[in-house]
Amino acid sequence: MDVTLREKIAGEVVLSAHPGRTLRKWREDFSVSQRDLAKTLETVPSVVSDYEAERRPSPGAAFIRKYVDGLFALDEKHGGRAGLRIGTSPLADGILGIREFAISIPLATLAERLSARAVSRVDLHRDLHGFTLLDAPRAILSIDASRFVEVYGWTSQRALIFSNVKYGRSPMVAIRAHPLKPAAVVFSNPGRVDALAIRLSEIENIPLLVTSLGATAVLKALEEL
Repeated sequence: MDVTLREKIAGEVVLSAHPGRTLRKWREDFSVSQRDLAKTLETVPSVVSDYEAERRPSPGAAFIRKYVDGLFALDEKHGGRAGLRIGTSPLADGILGIREFAISIPLATLAERLSARAVSRVDLHRDLHGFTLLDAPRAILSIDASRFVEVYGWTSQRALIFSNVKYGRSPMVAIRAHPLKPAAVVFSNPGRVDALAIRLSEIENIPLLVTSLGATAVLKALEEL
């Protein structure tokens, strides 16, 4: 899994239209600071910053390999937590789709793509690294606390999109109870949104949005992101 993931990260950087932003996204997913990574690469933080901000020409294969190796070296010092979080186990029942973006996507972009509107008074200015689409009743009934981390894929900086939502209370209660928090929650074509769901969104400072699109339409709308 380690080798496969290294190849995947390097491949995403090489193929990305914005390689610097893709590097930064992966560094953030590994919870590594520019300073710590620069020290591991035996360079200065400004070099890492310049590549990520694309102030320097696109990094070559040698730098990309060192960058990725540096992320894994630092992760190993912290007990391999990122590797454990990423995992490769089959999707738990109730997860209809899960994807990581090659670069960070503003929440506003995802909201526009889904024609979604905010229903809570929480700032929408945040970036997403991916999304997970869930069948709310199946996910809540089948995914226990020990497997709930699988919902977050490689990073919790993602949108959790719930379909088959009647009132929205159960998904928000589950999120409230778990230590990992998403960057945003979207209800796909809900019956209605209960005031408690909105209140929990505001308490947790997690934007809550609603779209009239169903699960299949949501996946289609997001496939190009």
